[in-house]
Amino acid sequence: MRELVISIRRARLSDAEGLSIVHDAAWREAYQGVLPGVALERMIARRGPDWWRQSATRGQEPGSRQMLVLEVGDQVGGYVIYGPNRMLSLPQRGEIDALYLDPVCQGLGLGRRLFRAARRDLSGRSLGSTVIWCLDANTRGSQFYAGLGGVLHTRAGFRIGGVDFPASAWAFS
Repeated sequence: MRELVISIRRARLSDAEGLSIVHDAAWREAYQGVLPGVALERMIARRGPDWWRQSATRGQEPGSRQMLVLEVGDQVGGYVIYGPNRMLSLPQRGEIDALYLDPVCQGLGLGRRLFRAARRDLSGRSLGSTVIWCLDANTRGSQFYAGLGGVLHTRAGFRIGGVDFPASAWAFS
């Protein structure tokens, strides 16, 4: 009998390749057919292994955005990036910038675990009230945040590839 270990930990430089693979797969699953094709490919290409190495390095600096990795066995299965809220007009102190799972890890409760780990860390930094933005076209993401108890706080538009996309800010107290 084999045992599969699932853990959540801080990102390491050695995670860069795995993070790039998960980002690519998760974004294609979430946004293919939603975002303009060329824009999606450009957004994915910008986050190759070098970007993830730099992000993991910055995460070690005081006051920087933090990144947790969901590790499934010895593979990266997902990630969450978070820190202080960057939109000062919103009352929430913390912000989750991104939470993505490899599509094979979705629907197993692992995203909830990753979300809760980020929220615990934010609370420990006195940033407990949290906001996360989600494109409205990403109905799966919106359903996920609503299912976690998120409350629709405000709406805004994001311009991607020359097209305006409505987005919602989900608030957690």
